[in-house]
Amino acid sequence: MKKITKYILFAITGSLLILSCSKKKPSLVYFPDMYYPVAYDPYQEAVIAYGEQGTTVPLFSKHEGATALAPVPGTISQNPEGILPMDLPNTPEGYDASKKITVSPLDPKNRDKDLARGKDLYVKTCSACHGTGGDGQGDIVQSGAYSGVPNYKDRDITVGSVHYVIEHGRNAMGSYAGQLLPGDIWRVAEYVINEFKPTAIAASTEQLQTTEQ
Repeated sequence: MKKITKYILFAITGSLLILSCSKKKPSLVYFPDMYYPVAYDPYQEAVIAYGEQGTTVPLFSKHEGATALAPVPGTISQNPEGILPMDLPNTPEGYDASKKITVSPLDPKNRDKDLARGKDLYVKTCSACHGTGGDGQGDIVQSGAYSGVPNYKDRDITVGSVHYVIEHGRNAMGSYAGQLLPGDIWRVAEYVINEFKPTAIAASTEQLQTTEQ
């Protein structure tokens, strides 16, 4: 009886080994999305990752296959100016390149309004550390909870480098790209340069005039 049991166990083990080494393709999977979830890019055509068939969903077909649908009527755009972030990497080289940008993409005709909004956002978002005078002596610094915030007047900055730091963060300062809209980052940067670094504006204006001549 024991020998028969051993033979049965050997036979089962051998069968399992043979089946596990089979080169046959696995069987079809019912509802593969449940087993192989696919993360679609909302602005690209939805293509099934485990096959070559494109999407056949009519709702997506109306948008050239993109899974991102049109916003509902009355939706407020988060980027009405259509301003995109600077195409610079978050590296020391990217920061150095940002210093060469001396003019923002905002419409110069709206400069007064942009500076007014930039000031309002600066006071609400930045002055706690940088101070209302841009001297790095905000309330948080004065309380002793934080230190090392530089004075804008002592820094070699341009509107591009200020924008870069707000967008990416630098040293102990984190990114504020999640708190400010793309156009508003430029407004704050313009305000900082206009209010605390007027010599940078004079230099950039002189450079533009030389280029135009």
